[in-house]
Amino acid sequence: MTKKIQARAWWVLSPLALALTVAGCGGGGGGGQNNDAALIAAIVAANAANEAAAAAEAAKGCLIGDSGSPVVVGSGNPGDPAAPEPASGYVLGHKLVYAKNYMVVANHPLATRAGCDVLKAGGSAVDAAVAVQAVLGLVEPQSSGLGGGAFMLHYDAKTKKVQAYDGREMAPAAATENYLRYIDDVSDKTTPKPSPLRASGRSIGTPGAVRMLDIAYKDHGKLPWKDLFSYGITLASDGFSIGGRMAAAISTSEANLKRDAEAAAYFFNADGTPKALGTKLKNPAYAQTLTTLATQGANAFYTGPIAQAIVDKIAVTAAVDGSAITPGKTTMADMANYVAKRRDPVCGTYRDYYVCSMSPPSSGGIAVVQALGILETFNMGLYKPTAIDIEGGKPRVMGVHLVSEAERLAYADRDKYVADTDFIPLPGGSPDTMLNKPYLQQRASLISLSKSMGTATAGDLGSVPLGIDKTEEHGTTHFTVVDKQGNVVTMTTTVESTLGSFHMTQGFMLNNQLTDFSADPNDTKDPSIKVANRVAPGKRPRSTMAPTLVFKKNGDGSMGEFVMGTGSPGGGTIIQYVVKTVVGALDWGLDAQQATSLVDFGATNSPSTNVGGEHPAIDTSNSGNNDPLIAGLRALGHTVSFGPQSSGISTIIRTTVGGKPVLTGGADPRREGIVLGDTFTP
Repeated sequence: MTKKIQARAWWVLSPLALALTVAGCGGGGGGGQNNDAALIAAIVAANAANEAAAAAEAAKGCLIGDSGSPVVVGSGNPGDPAAPEPASGYVLGHKLVYAKNYMVVANHPLATRAGCDVLKAGGSAVDAAVAVQAVLGLVEPQSSGLGGGAFMLHYDAKTKKVQAYDGREMAPAAATENYLRYIDDVSDKTTPKPSPLRASGRSIGTPGAVRMLDIAYKDHGKLPWKDLFSYGITLASDGFSIGGRMAAAISTSEANLKRDAEAAAYFFNADGTPKALGTKLKNPAYAQTLTTLATQGANAFYTGPIAQAIVDKIAVTAAVDGSAITPGKTTMADMANYVAKRRDPVCGTYRDYYVCSMSPPSSGGIAVVQALGILETFNMGLYKPTAIDIEGGKPRVMGVHLVSEAERLAYADRDKYVADTDFIPLPGGSPDTMLNKPYLQQRASLISLSKSMGTATAGDLGSVPLGIDKTEEHGTTHFTVVDKQGNVVTMTTTVESTLGSFHMTQGFMLNNQLTDFSADPNDTKDPSIKVANRVAPGKRPRSTMAPTLVFKKNGDGSMGEFVMGTGSPGGGTIIQYVVKTVVGALDWGLDAQQATSLVDFGATNSPSTNVGGEHPAIDTSNSGNNDPLIAGLRALGHTVSFGPQSSGISTIIRTTVGGKPVLTGGADPRREGIVLGDTFTP
């Protein structure tokens, strides 16, 4: 069903500030349980008062849609995009959204609203990111949360600088290279329990998202930190309706969730049945956690009661049913010593553009820039989709072939050479060895126009140990934000698998991110070689997340004006989703929504090529033989997988309308997200 709504910003700062003052909670620092309870009550009361002004405020910003009366996102009124609906696979009819000055695209309507409210109130893109993440951890616990990690790219419109922020989880100081392989390196060389490994305490890394947002806020925050959690606290206290993706995650994870007492009490009814689509769910524990963060700052997450509760949950040795759980070895020192890092982004040129993405420990950025650099050899404009409509049209065989072959080459290098560069350096000590033009042209020469290479061989860049890990991430989400000053955030955030490790504490799920390490520290073909992505104390597991920014390229090759921000969840397929979207926009002239909606396609380094069968342009009948794209790829030697893809692409593109710069946004029709901003109809 096409979603046509108009929404307004709920948050009016002055009544909220007044309520906080009355509650005695206007300042930072501690306050204890009584003050926290008063703060929650004050925020809820202020929100209720502000809702009365909804209609008047609606016309001033945070609008989407082109007709009808203003509708408050999350109000439950007719036309509310936050009304729960079953997970559909693909929702037809998403339209391009225009905004004059600010915009946010996230994978859940309530999170999008949280970010837009902050932008409307004059907040920065980073302010909005804090608010969006606070809500996502509540309404999308299957995808991200305070107990997980994140990567962010930030563009400062004043200084013209792109900064990467690394909030990836870390292995504890007591971890050994066999941490995921053996219960004990000496006395018990059996696999940690239970199976799957992700359900054990060994899978849980020290969470990094909160600290990463903290350092980004200190660099670029504008509004008071304490005010950025208001909507999340209100939703957790008043309740929200369970959406289709969350309901499905609860149902399919029932056995594992019921091993944890807190998760079982939260996600299941008294009779043991899973809480279903549309159920109103309150999370007072999460409201309390957000209140503590709001009043005491990010340090409260890494020291004190919150940190102790995380450490205690990781150390649990038995499930509710008495079965064994191998505990993790995370300590309070690990929590206190967690460091989020400012890193240089991975950047390169692509035709008339300058592309920046995430640096290691994510491999996603290098692979995206590599794949684009390889594709630069080919005239991709010749292969734009046919029958282009609002869903993006029908990809051509040669366009999909070339993108997939370039990705095979990029994945081959990624698998071999990329890990946490604090432990394993890149070939040559910098990304340039993998991204320079002569090397990428040499890689492009390996692509045949008449036959798929199947499996690519990594380039010869020196003696670097293999680091192959093909773990799939499903507990991930992405959002993109542009504020009134033109600053941009593109951020991918994750708990790794759906609902993370199934360990719950204080209203949020803990990640299973350490399973992104290679459990076996030795190369399977040559045990004398250590893999690059093995576990080590304080090390960060490799990721594929690739938040990406695109800029105009100046005549001297330097970075010019902002053009595009995008990214996606999807585990190992994130690289494919991002490359597809960037090529769709830059080479094929698709707008932000068309490029986002376009058929998901691409390949890892294997003979199998993905073509998203959930898309209406793909005919999966008769084993795909009736579809000319699938048949054409098979004729080139591709083994085509046309299973449904689960991207969550969030794209903003800066363009012009009537000679004036405007923002355009697209939300992925495969998820529940929307676009909000000071929108208008051109």
